[in-house]
Amino acid sequence: MGVLPKNLGVDLGTVNVLIYANGQILLQEPSMVVLTTEDEYVRAVGQEARDMWGRHSEDLQIIRPLKDGVIADYEVTEAMLSYFFRKIRSRGWFRRPEVMISVPYGVTSVEKRAVHEAAIQAGAREAYLIYEPLAAAIGAGLPINTPAGNMVLSLGGGVSEAAVLAMGGIVSAATVRQGGQRLDEAIMNYVRRKYSLIIGEPTAEAAKIQIGAAIDWPEELSIDIQGRDQVGGLPRTITLTTSEVVEALHETLVAIASVARQVLEKTPPELASDVIDRGVVLTGGGALLRGIEQFITHQTGVPAYRAEEPLVAVAVGAGRALENPSLMRGNVERL
Repeated sequence: MGVLPKNLGVDLGTVNVLIYANGQILLQEPSMVVLTTEDEYVRAVGQEARDMWGRHSEDLQIIRPLKDGVIADYEVTEAMLSYFFRKIRSRGWFRRPEVMISVPYGVTSVEKRAVHEAAIQAGAREAYLIYEPLAAAIGAGLPINTPAGNMVLSLGGGVSEAAVLAMGGIVSAATVRQGGQRLDEAIMNYVRRKYSLIIGEPTAEAAKIQIGAAIDWPEELSIDIQGRDQVGGLPRTITLTTSEVVEALHETLVAIASVARQVLEKTPPELASDVIDRGVVLTGGGALLRGIEQFITHQTGVPAYRAEEPLVAVAVGAGRALENPSLMRGNVERL
């Protein structure tokens, strides 16, 4: 039997929850919960809930308890975190851990309090909060404690955040509540307008991952997707191509890139010069989209590159911050 680590870094994302400790990701599961419609009893959490997405009966409802990076349903979030903490504890020694949880930059005090209380009620001994861009920068290995400016653009499922960091803290930052989910919605809307076909979020997400790109892609990929005809109501299959997905995503990606431009516009000239030299590091699930580095570079005029492990950067950064008191000083909230 292993020993449960006393410190956990938690990326509490709109789409996925990741938990890090002792140099590894202990858990990575969807932020989803299945409840019974009548009495709201929890039937499934995480990956088990996602497997039921779009395939459940009317007596069940699938809940995403986080919306745009913040808690939308407190009780369901608490139940979800409790399940994930128990799942980790079941592997070893039982102990209430200290946790560092990421929150979007600019969240309200009420939203912070909700995250803190949910973590405590779910079984944490103590809970601290860290801004996502800071956690992402730490997890990506950026030298944030130096006087030079470093910039990170975190492309999450519910929010996208950009920040310039120096001397161990955030100098300027901005958040736009658009991310991977809005990209999925853009594909759904495009298919409905062009083909009069209604598809679900899982189908749109699969198309984004398998053939999606942010720019015109040299290799034209395609995927057969099934949906319900908007006119006749019967099932129908169409073939969607990469160039069509590029067209569908463009407007939303421009809105996401605007958050990086906002930050650059209010960054002190000396630090902006550093950023131009060092580039923008991309983290989060959106960083895996084909051609996103070139797109961000074109939109901002600053070279962009993907972090080595963009999906886990926030969780890793939160865990490392909790392990390193010098990183916590002045950047972490204890409510």
